Amino acid sequence: MTRLDWPGERAQPATQAFFQQRDSNICLDLHGDPRLARLAVFSDGNHHMALEQALQAFLSDHPQVVDIFYATTPPRVVVEALATGGIVLGNLTISVKPQVFISPPKVLDALVAGGAMNAHFPLAGSRGNVLLLPKANPKGIKGIADLARDDISLFLSNPKTETVSYTTYINTLRAIAARLDLALDFLDGRPHPRVLYGESIHHREAPQAVAAGDADAAVVFHHLALRYTRIFPEIFTMLPLTAEGEHDTGQERSRVHVGLVGDGGEWGPRLVDFLRGPRVADIYRHHGLVPAASQVT
Repeated sequence: MTRLDWPGERAQPATQAFFQQRDSNICLDLHGDPRLARLAVFSDGNHHMALEQALQAFLSDHPQVVDIFYATTPPRVVVEALATGGIVLGNLTISVKPQVFISPPKVLDALVAGGAMNAHFPLAGSRGNVLLLPKANPKGIKGIADLARDDISLFLSNPKTETVSYTTYINTLRAIAARLDLALDFLDGRPHPRVLYGESIHHREAPQAVAAGDADAAVVFHHLALRYTRIFPEIFTMLPLTAEGEHDTGQERSRVHVGLVGDGGEWGPRLVDFLRGPRVADIYRHHGLVPAASQVT
């Protein structure tokens, strides 16, 4: 079975001995050294490739921070971690409190209402959603119409553990299918023999499912597919859902905002200002996202 060999993702390069066993101790969405880091960031994960580069740039400007510990999980996980004071990873507990929180605005609205945050600000948005396919595209998939075929299996994020991404994807499929008068019989959210739902972190599970042949295609954000095709160019290709591409008027787009947890400590306010600046806008644009200043409603 194909197993994706993900590149390292950290704000500060690791210098310690490296030990990894894929089925026991691999961890892809907690990054950095929580003991040394003087700044911690909890974030949703779908823009992890841009956030990594942004935090590397901030750390380069402020080496006295030493390291940045950051999480790039579904919002549910980091919201629970904020409430409980840490993250349990198998048999390991990491006790950490973030100074900065990044997530969709509805998630941060709830944190503001609960008193954990005072405000939040737009950071970036997606360009829409696409199909992630194996490089050879053996089933000859050309767009959303092929998802109705009996021989096509599809990966979608989990409707319960990743509500935000699942809702974004399914609403896009519903809108485009209605406009094109397509009958897609898996849009009601019930279990379907041709749909493979992820467990909890679809930005890792979707490419793994397609690479392993467990699904013929996956619906993912454009910027996620762009990342996969860049780091695994021999494994993946991406295809627009329709001829209009990721800018189709039926597309539902995701948004992420950023804000301080409490007063943000010594480094939180500086990081938030940096994330809202032009250097980070260029980074997010490079990774296929739309910086907040250029977002359209």
